[in-house]
Parts: sequence; C-alpha cells; structure tokens
Amino acid sequence: MLTRGAALLIAASMAAALPAAESLRPTLRTSDSKPAIALDAQVPKRFGDWREDSSMIPILPDAGLQATLDTAYSQVLARTYINSRRQRVMLSIAYGNDQSSEATAVHRPEFCYSAQGFDVEDAGGATLGLAKAPLRVQRLIGKMATRFEPITYWITLDETATLPGLSRKMQQLRYGMRGLIADGMIVRVSTVGLPATAAFQLQDSFVADLSAAVPAPVRSRYFGS
Repeated sequence: MLTRGAALLIAASMAAALPAAESLRPTLRTSDSKPAIALDAQVPKRFGDWREDSSMIPILPDAGLQATLDTAYSQVLARTYINSRRQRVMLSIAYGNDQSSEATAVHRPEFCYSAQGFDVEDAGGATLGLAKAPLRVQRLIGKMATRFEPITYWITLDETATLPGLSRKMQQLRYGMRGLIADGMIVRVSTVGLPATAAFQLQDSFVADLSAAVPAPVRSRYFGS
C-alpha cells in the first residue's frame, strides 16, 4: 500500500505532466493547408468506360449506424457505375478531416456489412499497380442469403494509403508526434453477380480508371502517393 507521502508525490508528478501532455496534443489539421476534398465534385459520374447507374444503390447502413457515421465523417459518397458490357461496380467513400482516433473504424466493411446481417470473410490483401503508385488493398467476401459480394477497400491518412491495424496506428502516431491531425477516407468498391476472381479483376480495372479520372491536385488524397 502506498504511503501518504508516496501518493502525494505521484499526484504531484501527474499534475506536473499535464501541461506537457497538452502541448503534445495535435492541433493542426493537414486538410487546412491543402485543396479541399469535395467527393461529389471530384469523383466523376462518367469516366473511361464507366458511367453512373442511378437504378442501383449500394448497401446503406441502418439508421443507428448512419448516425454514427455522420458523426465520424464529414462527407459520404455512394454510387453504382456500369460499363458498356453491363457490368456494375458499387463505390462508397467516407471522408473525415480528423483521422486521429479509432472512431472512424465504424465504416470498415468488416463492421458495416456485419451490422447489415452479412457474413464477412477475409479474402486476403493485394497490391494494385496504379499508374502513379502501387496501392495496397484489402479483399473481403460478403454473403447474405443468395447475395455474394466481393469487396475491395483501402484507407488513406493525408496522402498515405494504408490498411487497418498496426500500419495505420503507426501513421497516426507519426502525425500526432508532429502536432498534426491527418484527414483521410475509406474507399470501398464491390460487385454482385460475379465469382470472386472475376469480381476482383473487374474492381481492379475500375479502380485504375477511377485513379486516372480523379483530379491530379487531390489524387494522392484518394489513392496515396
């Protein structure tokens, strides 16, 4: 048991450390010094062989989860695209200007799809050879009744593409130690009606076309650099 003197010493040490802790708390947002993100304007409705298909809406969260997303993110975009071969890809992007905590993890497909009643399987990772820089992505398979939905997603912090886990936490720490609050987004594409291999190949082609179509000044914010 601590003596009264030892307890007082610990309390005094903690009090003395508070100003230092406050001084280390990140205060500068990376988004304040860069072109603003505007998902609806910067993600084209038509590019390459793709155009928006308003007849099919991607899976949307229930009201409870949507309320959480509205708190964690400042912008959310959900569209379906179709190409000349009548193949469809669903795109969902959620952007927030504060990615300094794990609060934004609620939008990860592992959780978002599970909350909608899907069984979600890990299908491994992959690296897409985009024109400007390789992009590391996570693959999943979502299943519910007869619906089979292969999913590809990635996360960005500022201009760095990353994945959930240690890599993302280390990136958050690096920004925090520099007094910065990184913005970022989670980008998800998925396909219904194709086997996994064909679906992922189509998604890879879609992501490459989208990368080329997003305006150059903000491209690294969507795909990393």
